[in-house]
Amino acid sequence: MFIFDCNGVLVDSEAIVANVAAQELNRAGFVVAPEVIARFFAGRRPTDMLADIEAATRRRLPPNFASTLASATKQRLRAELRAMAHVSHALTWLRGPKCVASSAPLDRVRTSLESTGLLRFFEPYIFSATDVPNGKPAPDLFLYVAARMRVQPADCLVVEDSPAGVSAAFAAGMVPIGFIGGSHANPSLGAQLTQAGARAVIADMRALKSTIVALRGW
Repeated sequence: MFIFDCNGVLVDSEAIVANVAAQELNRAGFVVAPEVIARFFAGRRPTDMLADIEAATRRRLPPNFASTLASATKQRLRAELRAMAHVSHALTWLRGPKCVASSAPLDRVRTSLESTGLLRFFEPYIFSATDVPNGKPAPDLFLYVAARMRVQPADCLVVEDSPAGVSAAFAAGMVPIGFIGGSHANPSLGAQLTQAGARAVIADMRALKSTIVALRGW
């Protein structure tokens, strides 16, 4: 089975999400640059990010901050989001069950997939880390997905763009492929994904087919 992260893999959203988060945090009096958001919180649940920010600053965010951030993020995604280059071609080629497993809330994942025309490849198999106790890099989400899809973890191939996501897939006993083709990717990302456990790293979705063929002996 094929499991895809959403943000930074199916859709080129990481820069948008980081910019919105930094903007809303600054409005709330927490000075955080988009680059810091991207560096420390890529691939993680928004709730975990906000909890870590409160712990690091020893300050409380406004009571309605999480909903304000979620609304602002979805508004920007609807206006600006694009599918990752060549991802539709890659998904059309793949045969067999596939699903989405994202750290983002389910409504945001659906917004992203609907606005980019990718929902048809996955409906109804869309999963969010809000459904499990621990978010990435813990393996909870991927183990939950395997159980729901009735497959063994070892039979799952996961495409992820963050060290947290690759670590989660690796810890779940799955086969991670790292993706570094998003606009947010930096020169060191490939090495970070390999270190986290990626069996291969690709920068272009057109390389997914040959990479999967090469990994078939897992």
